[in-house]
Amino acid sequence: RADGVWPGWGFLAEDPSFVEKLEAAGIEFLGPSAETMRRLGDKITSKLIAEAARVPVSPWSGGPVQRLELPDLAKRIGFPVMLKATAGGGGRGIRMLREGDDLNAAFDSAQAEAANAFGDGTLFVEKTISGARHVEVQMAADRHGTVLALGLRDCSVQRKHQKVVEEGPPPGLSPALMRQLREASIRLLREASYRGVATCEYLVISEGGEESFYFLEVNPRLQVEHGVTELLTDFDLVKAQVRIARGERLAAGAPGERGCAIEVRLCAEDPASSFAPSPGRIALLDLPAGPGIRVDAGIASGGTIPSEFDSMIAKILARGATREEARARLVRAVSDARVVVEGGVR
Repeated sequence: RADGVWPGWGFLAEDPSFVEKLEAAGIEFLGPSAETMRRLGDKITSKLIAEAARVPVSPWSGGPVQRLELPDLAKRIGFPVMLKATAGGGGRGIRMLREGDDLNAAFDSAQAEAANAFGDGTLFVEKTISGARHVEVQMAADRHGTVLALGLRDCSVQRKHQKVVEEGPPPGLSPALMRQLREASIRLLREASYRGVATCEYLVISEGGEESFYFLEVNPRLQVEHGVTELLTDFDLVKAQVRIARGERLAAGAPGERGCAIEVRLCAEDPASSFAPSPGRIALLDLPAGPGIRVDAGIASGGTIPSEFDSMIAKILARGATREEARARLVRAVSDARVVVEGGVR
């Protein structure tokens, strides 16, 4: 007898076929429409939307790339380039290509990985922006034309193309650049006629006093790191998803940000085996608490870390009046956390 479904922030949250099944059953999906999800979830289509919204896009193939086209396209764009899957995320179907690499082998590998993970092996090529930071803008848009840019997060610390540390606001960016990123994100969601919460992601270059940015993608769902923005703004993004789905109006202006917040992910991985997922039963899970600390967890002592799902089992966030205060609180919180997996401590 459910009349609505909140999908969380996994792959189900960006599966348009799931949205259509809910609609057919008369159930409201707390997120964007299936059509919007397909357009923005497809990285090729989202780049075309960004270009139409006058958002800077790095040099790219302009559409799907075929195996035989890859050498000429890569040479025209200029090595190094990124070969990417147009569907999905999580670092799958991505390869960096340099001059002299075996392009055919890289194409076959990326295509097979994308097809296996997302059911779609379509690839495209874009210029590798060296030395760039990964900066994203948290967005919310209602059915009445209100589009809010709620805050920026820096997600540059990554491993295997997956985020490890997220913080907000991004340190060292000028107010002018942050304003440009907000304005570009608002234009982008208006161009897409978006409804719901979303994250617009960019590559940001800041060197020699010059700043620039390039559109990366839109995640048409709630992000794992949404808690960073919630800590800074006291804006409940999940509650906003419910209100938007009910047809309510968002407040006319975005809330201000206070202080700094940093998040790290607690993952069931084995450092001795290249951080491979390490499923098993958790004998003890003692997570930190205290001033400025927030912990989001989906498992408790006695629970089992399944092999079928992502290896992340919790998120530890710290907020402070300054970046240093947030960092110190986070270090203390992580040091206090204890995770005992059957067979030893990890």
